[in-house]
Amino acid sequence: MISACILGCSGPELTAEERAFFRDVRPWGFILFKRNIVSPEQVRALTDSMRAITDRADTPILIDQEGGRVARLQPPHWRKYPPGRAYGQLATNDPLVRREVTRLGARLMAHDLRELGINVDCVPVLDVPEPGAHDIIGDRAYGQTPEEVATLGRAAAEGLIAGGVLPVIKHMPGHGRSKADSHEFLPIVDALYEDLAARDFVPFQALSDMPMGMTAHVVYDAIDRKRPATHSRKAIRKVIRDVIGFDGLLMTDDLSMKALQGDFRARARNALKAGCDVVLHCNGDMAEMKAVAEATGALIGKARRRADTALARLARIPEPFDVEAGRARLDAAFEGRFAA
Repeated sequence: MISACILGCSGPELTAEERAFFRDVRPWGFILFKRNIVSPEQVRALTDSMRAITDRADTPILIDQEGGRVARLQPPHWRKYPPGRAYGQLATNDPLVRREVTRLGARLMAHDLRELGINVDCVPVLDVPEPGAHDIIGDRAYGQTPEEVATLGRAAAEGLIAGGVLPVIKHMPGHGRSKADSHEFLPIVDALYEDLAARDFVPFQALSDMPMGMTAHVVYDAIDRKRPATHSRKAIRKVIRDVIGFDGLLMTDDLSMKALQGDFRARARNALKAGCDVVLHCNGDMAEMKAVAEATGALIGKARRRADTALARLARIPEPFDVEAGRARLDAAFEGRFAA
């Protein structure tokens, strides 16, 4: 049995308790954070141990490596990458250059990740920032318009896929209007449905063919006044699946974020009941993970089909790529501002 969850771990190597727990639960995937990262050799050993426990060579191992302020891999072992906004602000009259450089940045990140055994990156951010909104999205967004975000978001996703790493489009159906950080509070968006459809949904519709997506812990009054999207059948089934047209694997944002209420069994159960395929728990707290696992159950049915379809898009052999030339091109595009 494979459990419909993605779990974190507490440190740079698995403890004896974690090994026993993961062997019993067999989560679909794992996620890494800064606390799990010391050196390239150590990370590779950690990802190898995770796959040995699940006995699946393609076990998804995720990371948030966006660039800018959201980067789990950092110097001196790994180079810096620009935030999404920097790609959209490249000084050029040719929008194709921005697209090319965005794809290049993602392709380079995929190279870094694949060497470590990481095969899923929670990129691209497809949220369209609204003036006056909380800066939790801010410069993580590729642009200020749905069209800019969609164009560069697709470039980033294609760069990752070309390098053998799956992208995750986030945060569905749109986090750009939020006036609160969902890590700490539950944001409530009071925009009209027509405005959401004309702006927030657009980048997700443009990338609805992507293999994986992540929900937003945000309440949208025009969709469901009572529940955040992660726990809302209306948001998931009517908007994400039907209006946006996304049929890839849908995962939650982190269940340990303070936007959600209830114990962890309820958080996991409500997400799956609403229509999420897998749940994500990040902080490595064993008691919380046990509660999530108890409520999760096996990955079966449509969720299993979507999971298998997503993993089938992993390139066994990435496209040919000159890493050093790519790094030089990225440095030149940004005039060395993000050089390691």
